Amino acid sequence: RIIQSPLHMRSPVPQGRRHTLPASEFRSLSPEDAISVFEIEREAFISVSGECPLHLDEVRHFLTLCPELSLGWFEEGRLVAFIIGSLWDQERLSLDALTLHRPHGSTVHVHVLAVHRTFRQQGKGSILMWRYLQYLRCLPYVRRAVLMCEDFLVPFYQRSGFHVLGPSEITVGPLNFTEMFYPVRGHAFMRRNSGC
Repeated sequence: RIIQSPLHMRSPVPQGRRHTLPASEFRSLSPEDAISVFEIEREAFISVSGECPLHLDEVRHFLTLCPELSLGWFEEGRLVAFIIGSLWDQERLSLDALTLHRPHGSTVHVHVLAVHRTFRQQGKGSILMWRYLQYLRCLPYVRRAVLMCEDFLVPFYQRSGFHVLGPSEITVGPLNFTEMFYPVRGHAFMRRNSGC
């Protein structure tokens, strides 16, 4: 009589959908993500303003120098939304802030937040910004975040907790911007109570 080997028995693999990639993942971006980032950014901004906040070489530049100040939202391995930031060391943004990373600064300059066109109007931008600001609270050297945006975006950022600083001194072609800031509470007490 032949005894059936356990190998021929029903496999213990759980039934149902098997994931090879996490359904939803948040992580810092790397230079390898630069092309995906730029494709989303180009589509999001060129259609509205005709200008991209960051060109491809600048995306690579910041993702090489300070990848820890970026955050990407991936759905099953595909980038659907992202934020790119760098450090700045002055109260207000100047033209240099568009291309420089000041490693000893305590202000995060949020260069760009963009969502892939097929994922817009779903609240992903707000969720990603909330996660990003919570993450910044865990970085002890960060005291605040600043950004500049067109006027129609001011209410969006106010809902995320940003406050208006006033008109930005930076203009891009015919575009004028409002400068906004968010007080990041990175002190020890806050970190102890925020899961950092």
